[in-house]
Amino acid sequence: MSADEILMDAEERMEKAIGVLKSSLAGIRTGRANPGLVDSLRVEAYGSLAPMKQLASVGAPEPTQIVIRPYDPGTIKDIEKAILASDLGFNPQSDGHVIRLNIPALSTEVRRKLVARIKELTEESKIAIRNIRRDANKAADQAEKEKKLSEDDRDDVKNDVQDLTKKFEARASELAEGKEKEVMED
Repeated sequence: MSADEILMDAEERMEKAIGVLKSSLAGIRTGRANPGLVDSLRVEAYGSLAPMKQLASVGAPEPTQIVIRPYDPGTIKDIEKAILASDLGFNPQSDGHVIRLNIPALSTEVRRKLVARIKELTEESKIAIRNIRRDANKAADQAEKEKKLSEDDRDDVKNDVQDLTKKFEARASELAEGKEKEVMED
């Protein structure tokens, strides 16, 4: 692998780690209704598991309510089952055409638990980024052994990988701080 290939691979993989963190954070509830809370919920319908957004349109017309409109009214019971089985703690109310989820206010204790979960997810993301750094450094060492890189080039690659690592860890921290503020505000 050339120096550019090692850096491109590391950056791509770090970008994916940040993407995973973003989607995980989107699923954490705040005091406001957010369609992201149920978008990725998996529903067993038509004999297989499918994400909610493939079976219904999800909206938040009010700050304390999520409305789910199934594309096929026959899937309403399946969607209700998936919501009840999830750990979201919502009680779906259905009128046969749409499902309404009322979002209760968060207690201080629940907010603290959510912040702890955000910290866990962020740390997992940072660990993934550091593992990618380790892999890139190994690739640079290997390229030097195979005489594809000089010693100086290998050191430059390692420095560039370290800069990428710092950049992506900072992005993960920023995402977490934003979500923590969102969770802690009333």
